[in-house]
Amino acid sequence: MELSPEKTLVTHVDEGFDFLGHRIRRVPWKGKLVGWTYPSKKSLEAIKHKVRSLTTRSTTYLALKEVLYALNPVLRGWATYFRYDASKRTLAYVDYFAWWRVFRWLRKKHPKRTWKYLKGRYCGGGWTLQEGGLELFRPSRVRVERYRYRGTRILLPWMDPDELGNVGRFANSAYDDPSSLGALQEDLAVT
Repeated sequence: MELSPEKTLVTHVDEGFDFLGHRIRRVPWKGKLVGWTYPSKKSLEAIKHKVRSLTTRSTTYLALKEVLYALNPVLRGWATYFRYDASKRTLAYVDYFAWWRVFRWLRKKHPKRTWKYLKGRYCGGGWTLQEGGLELFRPSRVRVERYRYRGTRILLPWMDPDELGNVGRFANSAYDDPSSLGALQEDLAVT
């Protein structure tokens, strides 16, 4: 007996592939295959390598503020790039890894000091690493949001909202300004 395509259960999971630092997979969800992306292992190892290279023993002569000044843009850029993936756990892991790496760096910088002293001096009594008003960027606090594909709902300057039917009502946004059409026509007429 053969099942119709509507009644077949999805059991196949694609192993996926890496593309621009993302791991792309097809996974079963609610009876159908859906695309799923998350940071690849290679990109995760790359950010860990960068954090390690900025917090080695050879940099213990630097002040914490200088290390944070170099480390924060790296963490912020990586977290911002991957915030559209299913990456909340990965961002939490990178946050955990970076925090512990910087705190261990502080332990190497001050080998005879206690945890209590380091917490009081560099964490302000809490557990947020900071110095001179500069705080360690926490990737786990980045809001993860799925990318919203608008390709069929983008209202182009020369289109009437009625052309898109029911979707046309929702197509207008701050990015879709039809007033630029006049300037574009003038520029085209001149050349």
